[in-house]
Amino acid sequence: MPSTAPSERAARAALAAHFFPHQVAAQLTHHPAEEVWQYGADHDSSGRLAQYNPSEELANAQLTCRFVIPSDDVWPAALADLGSDCPIGLWVRGHEQLPRLTARAVAVTGNRAATPEAITRTKAYATAVAEAGHTVTATLAYGVDAAAHRAAAQTGHPTLAVLPRGLDRAHPHDHAQLLSSIPASGGAVVSLFRPGTPASGATLRASSTLLASIVRAVVLVEALDHAEAAMHTAEVAADLNRPVLVPPPTGDVRADGNVRLLAEQRAVLVPDPAHALTALR
Repeated sequence: MPSTAPSERAARAALAAHFFPHQVAAQLTHHPAEEVWQYGADHDSSGRLAQYNPSEELANAQLTCRFVIPSDDVWPAALADLGSDCPIGLWVRGHEQLPRLTARAVAVTGNRAATPEAITRTKAYATAVAEAGHTVTATLAYGVDAAAHRAAAQTGHPTLAVLPRGLDRAHPHDHAQLLSSIPASGGAVVSLFRPGTPASGATLRASSTLLASIVRAVVLVEALDHAEAAMHTAEVAADLNRPVLVPPPTGDVRADGNVRLLAEQRAVLVPDPAHALTALR
């Protein structure tokens, strides 16, 4: 058991490593994070939490990235829209850039196994979004998301990436160079998960929710319905009253998610990048 009480930052990092936000949201509303952590450790029948040293674990993890908490000036205020699912904290590389990047963040996302037409459209929309002064935000994933990051970078503008794993490695692994280039060029990379955490179905879904909440709008280039993380991002964004902007569906089955969102009037058709920029004003 640690001999000294952890700081708020260390306590929140420990809570984030062991609990979902909604499990401790009510307690954190009324009690300091240090007390919430201590209560959890004292009442953990497994003894696992009592053996966890929040201060030491935080110090080791912050050799890789910074753990940002709601009391920090750089904390994205938009995350409050998630209510009890608001993150306990965020792991960030390039945290100094967060306020500037999140102020006009726009997700450009879609299928990992994207059609050639989707990649062409991604480049056009991401370029226009970046050149208009918005922050292209995506997940580093294969297909649409990686193409969006690269297109924005070619304009000389920084991007924001949301990863479904710890920031010690890229996801996918062979996008390590792309991961490193984002903070190096004035962008930032964020994650809900401490370094060393691998990607999984659960982390992908949680990261899609984070992506939807941290942006002011979503450009859904192409999405396969009921299968892709991008569709979850779009649906959460719609629930949070973020505009979901959709290029005209191509007729390919891999765009059936776009078709459904338009049919349900949960998305707005934007025939070209110029219409998307008009919708973002």
